[in-house]
Amino acid sequence: MNNDAGGDRRPSTWTREHASGLERTAENTAPVIYPPDEPTDPDNHIWDTWLLRTPDGEIADVGGYRVIVALSAPNDLLPGKRHDVATHRFYYSADGRTWTPGGTLFGDSDPLGSRQWAGSAIYDPETGAVSLYYTAAGHRDESDLSYTQHLAVAHGGSIRVDDGVHFDGPWEHDSLARPDGEWYEREEQSRGMIYTFRDPWYFEDPETGEAYILFEGNTPVPEGTDACGGDAEQQAFNGSVGIARADRDDPTACELLPPLVDGVCVNQELERPHVVYRDGTYYLFIASHKHTFAPGLDGYDALYGFAADALFGEYEPLNGTGLVATNPANAPFQAYSWLAYGHRGEILVTSFFNYYDYDRPSLDDVGLLPAAEQFRRFGGTLAPTLRLGVDGLETWIRGTLAHGHLPTKDEPLPETETERLARLRGERDGRDGYGR
Repeated sequence: MNNDAGGDRRPSTWTREHASGLERTAENTAPVIYPPDEPTDPDNHIWDTWLLRTPDGEIADVGGYRVIVALSAPNDLLPGKRHDVATHRFYYSADGRTWTPGGTLFGDSDPLGSRQWAGSAIYDPETGAVSLYYTAAGHRDESDLSYTQHLAVAHGGSIRVDDGVHFDGPWEHDSLARPDGEWYEREEQSRGMIYTFRDPWYFEDPETGEAYILFEGNTPVPEGTDACGGDAEQQAFNGSVGIARADRDDPTACELLPPLVDGVCVNQELERPHVVYRDGTYYLFIASHKHTFAPGLDGYDALYGFAADALFGEYEPLNGTGLVATNPANAPFQAYSWLAYGHRGEILVTSFFNYYDYDRPSLDDVGLLPAAEQFRRFGGTLAPTLRLGVDGLETWIRGTLAHGHLPTKDEPLPETETERLARLRGERDGRDGYGR
């Protein structure tokens, strides 16, 4: 175990040996998703989504409501163009099932970047302060879209309940961090298909009280090095889970630290990293795509995870390979951008409903479809929530909840069908109740 958060610490490694064992099983494959009766937002597509949390990681209760923030784009825009205009919108719910659109998040203030990608949202009930961490993509007022990225924060605003939920400014927007070129690759250093420095996720270590920001980056691999056995093509796949020291009292404070995990030679994108702390174990989750795995590896659009007994400890891949939950083979792109949180001895996982009735081998083929078919096959709403069982380094899908059902920690969940059948047989698995 490595508790050193300083510059001499080496990241844990997701290796090609781990990833070579990736395969779908009954315990990691989600059921096929069908469209809901009504979308979360009738006017906008939404995708990457996160919950408003308190600094200690609990889901925030604001006057009896819980709140989610999501990337959004008008639903008359071709789905493949949504990242070019991504805007943060928020939604609130009293029951965790029906979500009311609250509008755009930042009001009249001007966030950094030409558009804003994923992040996290923190509400401090002691002070009423709200901090909204996000990815600033591109430059303000650019005539041609660029894909430069840096971590940013909006602070100074507040939230109130008055005939619904409202965020109030004035917001101040500050840049948090940019890649240093040593631990985290700069855009001009990139040799990969996709450049990443994004997805800031605020986390307070429950064992130390220290605050951190996790994010997605790339590890620099200079040409001519012996990484990946000197294979230049594999070296371009160099995703990492980055971390920076933060300050609970100053949302603009940010000091880069070495990565927690690197996937050099394995995967280019370790997206939306976040941690669920459970019974002394740190569960680190990421999302990644089939097409971002290095040559010679066959992965999936899926939720992947690692575990350690300290935040800066040695992370081991869950289930031996890192694969936690994926889409079925006949609907390989039906959901994406999974986000996990703890709930009454299990872990719940939300995601967005992506492309369905679509089983081509690559998302690149979506653009070959007529526009009407691209619209028809894109969900653009909250997906069914997965229920994960967890036992040490082992996880399994226990069941699902409805589209967009995001319970709080005190809401009891129904017995799964597998558990019901096992109970009728009088069987127990000795870990989390009746059988898996």
